[in-house]
Amino acid sequence: MSSRTRARARALKVPAGATTVRIPRQRGRRSAQPFVVVVPERPSLTREALGFLGRALCRFRRPLAPTGFALLALLGTAVLHTLAWWSGLVLAPTAAGPLLWLTFVQRRRPAADRAVWGWRIAVALLGTTALAWVVLAAAFGPLAGPLELVWLLTLIAAQTAWLTVRRTH
Repeated sequence: MSSRTRARARALKVPAGATTVRIPRQRGRRSAQPFVVVVPERPSLTREALGFLGRALCRFRRPLAPTGFALLALLGTAVLHTLAWWSGLVLAPTAAGPLLWLTFVQRRRPAADRAVWGWRIAVALLGTTALAWVVLAAAFGPLAGPLELVWLLTLIAAQTAWLTVRRTH
């Protein structure tokens, strides 16, 4: 038996539950090592469920944008409260931003239709509520007192308005 046809025992680490397929050296490549392809066995039920959830979130990422921002705000304010509770005092003036936006837009382009005026007021109130929650959550913690309920109700209102606007336009 020549050295080319003899199988060589190599110390190869293979993860548990995996199958290895060896592809022998190709002709003309004397110094090249053989290829080793590791093929996993069937994925677990947890892996399948996480894959399904990931594909669903990727597919519906635009309709679920307010939910993603709300979760990001929840985690961000938790970290902010943990690191610097006084940041709520610094962020407090931002809660007036949507109301200032409403007055600015109404002066520049007055709403001729009552529906436009209603949507502007609704967006300003929702933005003010969300920013006030961020300020209070940064100061007192995102799950302190009624802040968790305010977060949930704001999330539901924002997600509903987002889906309504996306469907009508």
